[in-house]
Amino acid sequence: MRGNHNDQIAKSSEANTRKKMSVGIWHCLIIFLSLFYPTTGLKSQGSIVEDMAIKHVLIPIVMEAEATPFVKHLGLKPVAAFFPSNTPFLAFSGEHHNTKVTVITLGKDKVYGTGVDNVGTVSASLATYLALSKLEGDVDLVMNAGTCGGFKRKGAGIGDVFLTTGVANHDRRIPIPGFDTYGTGKLATVDSSKMASKLGYKTGVCTTGNSLDWVEKDDDLMKENDASVKDMEAAAIAWTCAMSEIPYLGVKVVTDIVDGGIATQEEFMANLASAAESLQKALPLVLDYVCDETREEL
Repeated sequence: MRGNHNDQIAKSSEANTRKKMSVGIWHCLIIFLSLFYPTTGLKSQGSIVEDMAIKHVLIPIVMEAEATPFVKHLGLKPVAAFFPSNTPFLAFSGEHHNTKVTVITLGKDKVYGTGVDNVGTVSASLATYLALSKLEGDVDLVMNAGTCGGFKRKGAGIGDVFLTTGVANHDRRIPIPGFDTYGTGKLATVDSSKMASKLGYKTGVCTTGNSLDWVEKDDDLMKENDASVKDMEAAAIAWTCAMSEIPYLGVKVVTDIVDGGIATQEEFMANLASAAESLQKALPLVLDYVCDETREEL
């Protein structure tokens, strides 16, 4: 009996030692993460539109209906074999005011057999990464254009144009120190405040998630992100740009009011056509501005 008792004591001691070692490892990991992932604020890109020499703009646009009128307006031509043949992504290229313009769209879903637009962060980040790799450092600015939800509490209305001041995620909930900051993934975008003032557009943070609608916890995090608008790709594209140290700017047009009391999907579908029209008016003006070599005088 005494031998069994001693064995139990030894096993208990060994278990306690393993537990202490495990806690110690977690403490080290938390300290490590805190050094590399600051807990507050937006990580700045440090770029101001007026100070940038822009010779090539890459424009990711998720939905075909949003991209087609713009591509036709600029007379851009399809680029064959731009993306790997097993991907659905499409590319169009041309020039505007002596600036090269490349528009990419995410194509239609074949994996799930739905034929709908490839919305969401996975396809957006992959297409942007492949495009930047293909262009081999030749891009001066990535300008993501598309529709979004807006917040009444931040002064957004249907059809309003927003230029992003920053991006963040609201559905990557990882409640572990360090990982929580990584999950939120806050990044500042290029400073376009002068352009917004000149063109009469609004500015604010765009928060990103992979769902069109939202749950209560999402709303809490969107408030913490100080979001003015909400979409399904901006933070992912900005993250891809940050890896390549390419400046990012979002141009977003409001289709629905997130905190307005109407079901998101209903309001989105009802206003998609008018918001797309607003985007087609806004995007050429923004492109004119960033491509204008005398814009610092505007």
